[in-house]
Amino acid sequence: MIRAVLFDFGGVLAEEGFRDGLKAIARKNGLDPQGFYKISADLVYQTGYITRKCAEHSYWNAVRKKTGVKGDDQEFREEILKRFKLRRRMIAVVEKIKSSGLIVAILSDQTDWLDELDQRIPFHHHFDYVFNSFHLGKTKRDPSIFRDVCDLLDLRPEEILFVDDNLDNVKRAKIQGLRTIHFRGAREFQIEIKKLVEPR
Repeated sequence: MIRAVLFDFGGVLAEEGFRDGLKAIARKNGLDPQGFYKISADLVYQTGYITRKCAEHSYWNAVRKKTGVKGDDQEFREEILKRFKLRRRMIAVVEKIKSSGLIVAILSDQTDWLDELDQRIPFHHHFDYVFNSFHLGKTKRDPSIFRDVCDLLDLRPEEILFVDDNLDNVKRAKIQGLRTIHFRGAREFQIEIKKLVEPR
């Protein structure tokens, strides 16, 4: 029986502001959007910003050095943060699951931007727990994070359903024993989750 549902943030609960923001920065600078996104997304892991091992300024400096992009930190971060728009339909699903008695939580590879987003568009209160790589010190690229969350929730892996739009993350969670849904859209998700989570 599933007792908890873990949701990814960007791309599931909200629009994917990180990817879309980076591509917008690239276009403004006349750079290839996909190439710039790939480099910048890798650097958020390589620099350690996503796990609180360096400051945001160090991350953006690494991006500038690698890509030649021009602009200040505040300009870049605003391009990203303003694109994280909550998907109200998904929040309604979260509330329905929570009201049925299940634990609902976020598991996100995010920086301290996730905390700032909660100040701008409050959403933490919809969840029992918010697990963020910036505070956990590890990301979903490390499969042990899933076991860590199981321990924090005091649940067995098979009692947790994990929802993410990143197929690699879904595969890693599945290997660790969690039930999984690869998120492809709100409508498809609602069909899939009804097969796994029955209202109490």
